[in-house]
Amino acid sequence: MEATQHARPTSGRRSLWALVAFAAAVFVAAAIGGLGVQGTTDEYASLQQPTWAPPSWLFGPVWSALYALIAVAGWLVWRRVGFSPALWAWTAQLVLNAIWTPLFFGAGQYGLAFAEIVVMWLAIGLTVVLFARVSRVAAALLLPYWAWVTFAAALNLSIWQLNS
Repeated sequence: MEATQHARPTSGRRSLWALVAFAAAVFVAAAIGGLGVQGTTDEYASLQQPTWAPPSWLFGPVWSALYALIAVAGWLVWRRVGFSPALWAWTAQLVLNAIWTPLFFGAGQYGLAFAEIVVMWLAIGLTVVLFARVSRVAAALLLPYWAWVTFAAALNLSIWQLNS
């Protein structure tokens, strides 16, 4: 059931600029991650991977779609309650998202990256719970992201085990 809180009065222009700001925040997190993987395609291909590892070309399209969902979900919550504890959780999981890629790819710290992705997974879960109190739609938009991070954590763990 949707929270009984009323939508914040926002003009169309203010709301649009807020959506742009949420997209920009997500873009920055993605860009930090992108910097972390530059020049690592060969390194990733050389790692021992489980048979169920997806092809490397799949990560870009999946993350692009997920980042769009993350931005819209945050914006929907902001429209209802402004910058609230739910958005602090959203911000925390986004920062953790940005940190994981440089840890895994840039530094090759597969164990530390696994520990970090577990914390990120928990932060996403908290965000989903807090978003659900404000907007079921916003919470639902984060579920594919949470599922993908679950898969990514299992892949991270497997690669760590296979390559230590």
